[in-house]
Formats: sequence, C-alpha cells, structure tokens
Amino acid sequence: MVCPFDRAQALEQRQRDQAISAALANGRSTGPSLEDCQDCGEEIPEARRAWGGMTRCVGCQTTFERKQR
Repeated sequence: MVCPFDRAQALEQRQRDQAISAALANGRSTGPSLEDCQDCGEEIPEARRAWGGMTRCVGCQTTFERKQR
C-alpha cells in the first residue's frame, strides 16, 4: 500500500517540475541589457544587467508582470 505522504510528495514534485518547465519554455530576453530602466529611468544594477536582456529595474518588472496576469 502506498503511503499517502509519498503520493502527496510525488504530486508536489510533478507540479513543481511542470511549473519550472513552463517558466523555462516562456523564454527570457537575451542580448544586451539597458543601463537605465525603460519605465522609471533609474539605473539597473550591474548584477541584474549581467543576466542579459534586462530592460526594467526589479520594481518596474514586478509591476509589469503583475499587470500581465
């Protein structure tokens, strides 16, 4: 008999894997990052620009993503 906790853990892992796959399939911007945020004009930190393709600061990107939902 399968333990209900094992079954729940397997389900959770499957859902997590699906969410990660969906996020990766969504694609991420590539290419050079902007030095200043396209929305507010503040400088985008170097650590964020290093990812490539960044056009917004964290605050503006968060707001943008919330509006997309």
